[in-house]
Amino acid sequence: MADTVVARFEATARRHPEKVALRWDGGALTYRQLDQQAGGFARTLHHGGVRAGDRVALVIGNRSPFVVALLGALKLGATVAPLEPRLTDDERAKIIDDLAPAVVVHDVVTELCDWPSSSSEAPAVILYTSGSTGAPKGAVLSQGAVAAGVASWIAPVMALTGDDVVLAVLPLSHSYGLNGALLAPLLVGATVGLVDRFSPDAVLGSVRDLGVSVFPGVATMFRRLLDADAALGDLRRLRIALSGAAPCPWSLASEWRAATGVRILRGYGMTELFRPISYVAADSEDRPEAIGRPVTGVEVKIVGEDGAVLPAGECGELVIRSPAAMDEYLGAPDETRAVLSNGWFRTGDLATIASGGFVSIDGRKRERILRGGYSIFPQEVEAVLLMHPAVVEAAVVGVNHPDLGEDVTAYVALRRGADVAPDALVTWCRQRLAAFKCPRRITILETLPKAPTGKVLKAALRSAI
Repeated sequence: MADTVVARFEATARRHPEKVALRWDGGALTYRQLDQQAGGFARTLHHGGVRAGDRVALVIGNRSPFVVALLGALKLGATVAPLEPRLTDDERAKIIDDLAPAVVVHDVVTELCDWPSSSSEAPAVILYTSGSTGAPKGAVLSQGAVAAGVASWIAPVMALTGDDVVLAVLPLSHSYGLNGALLAPLLVGATVGLVDRFSPDAVLGSVRDLGVSVFPGVATMFRRLLDADAALGDLRRLRIALSGAAPCPWSLASEWRAATGVRILRGYGMTELFRPISYVAADSEDRPEAIGRPVTGVEVKIVGEDGAVLPAGECGELVIRSPAAMDEYLGAPDETRAVLSNGWFRTGDLATIASGGFVSIDGRKRERILRGGYSIFPQEVEAVLLMHPAVVEAAVVGVNHPDLGEDVTAYVALRRGADVAPDALVTWCRQRLAAFKCPRRITILETLPKAPTGKVLKAALRSAI
């Protein structure tokens, strides 16, 4: 138990009991208070019948109850599954059905479920991602994987110390926010500044008022802060910013640095790996075309279609081995075997490795769309469109967007004699999907372009945009 994240947090709380652990607009908790509240919540769960090895789902935003519930469940030895609060009821229900939790926690109010059997060797966290298909998959992360992932953020990535104040505006239900913006700072005695929803005013106010020194974000946030024409040069304590979850253009990183004097570390990671592969805070060599070099303990290689390792400089699929990698997709052995083999994880991203070990992403083997830091899989959106009685064919593609990186566009063909407006189809999607997954534009075609095999030619749709 000594090497778990929660044990390390408890040790930090003993060393710095009166240090402020969490701060937000209108409130704060010291390490002692946070540890006590988490312990109290662990007892509440236990009295309710939750045991070590049971699964606890959290449906809470970036507020102190999330942190209390997370640490409390981990103290009990439960497996925690943070869920995105902005999912629709139907989306959440599918995940809950797959997860089979003992309890669902909303703002530290619990909703008891049927009890699953407990395990004495429970994973620490289950994070939901679409994996290699559009269906939600739970990436099962062991105690050791989570500890290894957090350790990467503390040292080589952010070079964190107890003097830092880290802004937590990234969703804590996602691996990037959970790891880099919350757990890593809490293990070194730093202060976490909680912001529930991003807006330029909220972020700039928190950075100034809390004395934020580390800002993990996504490219969209930095773009909107620059466009807000605010006093970015007044961010005196900010020493480093990080961009992940979606590509950060070199031009944006350069513009941000010119306006603030602060470097953006651009990197790459995946939920299934729970660890960045390429942020190195002390790396002074900037390469506009690259995402960086692997951090210590992470191995990478480029393979061809046959799985053979390709020579340096050749483009192929990026494959990664990391001590922070998931054990499996929950209840999905076929999906697991498709991406994990002998400890190596197939990312589905096309990449090259240049001299010095710098990795560059050249494209995506899979069809994931990265919109403002959120991963969207076309199959999930297409399935919702095909539920509409007027739609007979649907294809969803990602298109370039100056602020979001990519946006979601859909093409549909209607059933014979059917008539529906594109705006009505957008509304249909909004009623069944989280807002960030919904197409912003839907085009109705007589038929979708297809290959002789019947496969929709998405490349032809993209080229027509």
